[in-house]
Amino acid sequence: MTKPIRIMLVDDHDVVRFGLKSFLDTQEGLDVVAEAANGIEAIKRALEVKPDVILMDITMPEMDGMEATRQLKTQCPDCLVLALTVHEDKEYFIQMLGAGASGYITKQAASDELVMAIETVAKGHVYLQPALARWLLEDYQRLSNQYPVARTASAAQGTGSPVGLDVLSQRELQVLELVADGHNNKYIGEALGLSPKTIARHRERIMNKLNMHSRTELVKFAIRTGLIQLD
Repeated sequence: MTKPIRIMLVDDHDVVRFGLKSFLDTQEGLDVVAEAANGIEAIKRALEVKPDVILMDITMPEMDGMEATRQLKTQCPDCLVLALTVHEDKEYFIQMLGAGASGYITKQAASDELVMAIETVAKGHVYLQPALARWLLEDYQRLSNQYPVARTASAAQGTGSPVGLDVLSQRELQVLELVADGHNNKYIGEALGLSPKTIARHRERIMNKLNMHSRTELVKFAIRTGLIQLD
């Protein structure tokens, strides 16, 4: 029998947590194992119960969801964060992904979409609410128009060719695809038969070659080049 997905709810409104728990506990394969009312409580409870997926609100007292996500990804890297928020806002969207969230969905979403998002994130994939996913492409296009794109060695010599997938080795392409899909180093290492340290070195080389500094930038690059597709 498949183990249920263990979920922690993080929201500063008691009635929201109560409603979510009441709904999620009726869904086969889902189990709410912990709750927290702010980011500080979330980190403490996550370290205690090690949930599979954390539904994380953004605007909360004491510590907001973005800072809590950043700290959780350091202290509990196997805990996967799915942002669940009222904010249908591009800036929040980009910042939560940059903090390490594996997904973003608004509280206006249908209940079956929330379940699908939880299941997607629990499998190690990225879930971006389709209505919001366009922001990744828009953000990349805006930045590419404002700033020079990263250049290959040949571009530095004057050819002006933008960096593409051709600058990466086959192994680096495999790693990049899995990183962009939201997997951590441990998972990628197991999938490719490599150690997490080796995967970390591959990620560093990929970022150096592409002149990028965050997972969000890598996701944008993977989408733009067609390495991964948004549903």
